[in-house]
Amino acid sequence: MVNDRIIGDRRTTLSAEDLAALRESLHEQRLFRQEQLQQTAAAVTTRGESLLDRQTASRTEVCVKLAASARMVLADVEAALARMDEGRYGACQLCRRPIDRERLTIVPQARYCGRCQQVREAGR
Repeated sequence: MVNDRIIGDRRTTLSAEDLAALRESLHEQRLFRQEQLQQTAAAVTTRGESLLDRQTASRTEVCVKLAASARMVLADVEAALARMDEGRYGACQLCRRPIDRERLTIVPQARYCGRCQQVREAGR
């Protein structure tokens, strides 16, 4: 499957090889995040069993925040893999334009093109 795209005056193409490499990157990210969640869960459990002093409480809070971040990225990765399976991968979820190939190479789970991502971040 080849997705030809025209963005402005540039033509960007996601070849079958590109999609395969992006899928592999997403699978690697999935494994990394799953391992990260297992490690943070183990760390929180271990620390929860020890005496709760200030330092331990701070470490636990950091672990909880890291786990929340890992869960968010994992959800984005899972959603990107689902979009690949459905043939919708690489299209911005807001403007429906193609997401630039270079952006997908850097952030393969990207839901939005660079322009829409900037607009969303500016609105926060």
